[in-house]
Amino acid sequence: MILGPLFLTGLYILPLWNIMLGAPQYPEPLGMNIHINGIRGVSEFDIQNIDGLNHYIGMKTLPKDEDMWEFGAFPIIVGVMIALGSLTGLLGYFRKVNYKSFFGWFLLMSVLGVLGMYDFNNWMVEYGTNLDPNAIMKLENPDGTPMTYKPPLFGHVKMLNFDVTSLPAAGAWMMFIGMTLTLVAGYLGWKTSKPELITNKNLH
Repeated sequence: MILGPLFLTGLYILPLWNIMLGAPQYPEPLGMNIHINGIRGVSEFDIQNIDGLNHYIGMKTLPKDEDMWEFGAFPIIVGVMIALGSLTGLLGYFRKVNYKSFFGWFLLMSVLGVLGMYDFNNWMVEYGTNLDPNAIMKLENPDGTPMTYKPPLFGHVKMLNFDVTSLPAAGAWMMFIGMTLTLVAGYLGWKTSKPELITNKNLH
């Protein structure tokens, strides 16, 4: 339980999510890494090239670190959860709290993770559908509705001649491993407490 939350420190260095755009005119796919404190290009000029493409279809430029409150809040939230989780594990070691606190931390982190993904998806919807009406290119679906350019939250989609893939990156996998460790800690705590519960029940 002490070790699990420490895996989340990887989020301060490694990207949480990765989106790649491949097309015939780009032998090397364009990519962006979503960190908890901002968006970075996979290669040096990827952000600049993605913004150039987005300009033609009316999408906004990708946000700077200071443009989104999330990039300021997420590092603080992650830091609080790391400290809270490690403290919970330490208290558990000295038998000040039991396995229920381990499950509680896991549940809280899971809720925060779901809310973060929901927020991330809303951001992609906003950027992919709220297009400039004066854009150079105005493309429509076969039914005549305006085409949207929202990347998938998870997986692959074809947009015009681009293959867009969105997948968890190294930071997300470190978070997954850390949360799994805390879940295992909770299970082991529950399992080792069962004989004590049975004994207490027999005494009564």
